Amino acid sequence: MFDPGPFRTLLLPLSWPYQLAVVLRNRHYDRNPAISRRAGVPVISIGNITVGGTGKTPLVVQVVRGLRELGRRPAILTRGYGRRAGGQADEVLVFRDELGPEQAVVVNPDRHAGALEAVSAHGADCLVLDDGMQHRRLHRDLELVLVDALDPWGGGHLLPAGRLREPLAELKRADVFIITRANQVPPEALHGLIEQLKQHADREVWCADIEARGLRQVAGGTLALEDLAYRAIQPVSGLGNPVTFERLAGQVAGHTLKPLRYPDHHPYGSSDADDIVSRAGDAGADLVLTTLKDWVKLAPLWPAEGLPLAALEVELAIRRRDETLVRRLVDLLAGG
Repeated sequence: MFDPGPFRTLLLPLSWPYQLAVVLRNRHYDRNPAISRRAGVPVISIGNITVGGTGKTPLVVQVVRGLRELGRRPAILTRGYGRRAGGQADEVLVFRDELGPEQAVVVNPDRHAGALEAVSAHGADCLVLDDGMQHRRLHRDLELVLVDALDPWGGGHLLPAGRLREPLAELKRADVFIITRANQVPPEALHGLIEQLKQHADREVWCADIEARGLRQVAGGTLALEDLAYRAIQPVSGLGNPVTFERLAGQVAGHTLKPLRYPDHHPYGSSDADDIVSRAGDAGADLVLTTLKDWVKLAPLWPAEGLPLAALEVELAIRRRDETLVRRLVDLLAGG
């Protein structure tokens, strides 16, 4: 992702008209709540206030699994950001891979239209809105807002001078804050972030750790997560924020080479796969390790004779008991 740091002073004036537009739009919705259209079934929004990864995709998967365990028929609504012509967006590929082809995933930038389709065509009785905080046209019944412990406020400025999508005052719309990557900052920094959130909105704050839970692999046999302790791995990713993945890779691997970084949502081709194999081999790697978002695109392209390719599966481990999230979902759905 583009780092505005060196150009922040030059970009700051461009943030002012963006901020004005955002403030006016939010004021319009605040004063006219009826213009947020209902879907006829409960809607759970999972989003954030900055651009870049905060762990939304793992949480969407976790919430959908919890809803299915409750006997519900959830559908995922996503805008399909980063989708190539004739292809699917990264998140959609991950949802299909993690939740199975039977899981209803509706891709439509107009989330209300997507919601109506999910209910009518897929029989959904509840909806999970992926990256939905800023899409206020669709009414939501529960707003989960994720905050990245490593970089919560994206430089403290709105786009394009920083990574904030909205002023921090808009955190008031959250029902629950979930601080992700909580295990990657010192306890005092985490406590300070919780206090900052409480100043903006007195809501529940949950802390969630990013943890490695397993591997996906193509070529070279079967590996367990603990086997990486004896491997020299080449990390590869195309993420807005690759730091967490690279840290986890360093924790589970015996030896980690200098990471290969591609742009966020990079559309890999066969030449990319061949180049990764060549560069990793030259560096002395015996395994290429990537993220699940990258794996779903790289695995079909991976050369049969190349180094093994594995994806590090991660999960958001909420520090409160798992029943907490399920209880909130039960309360929400009781009338649905």
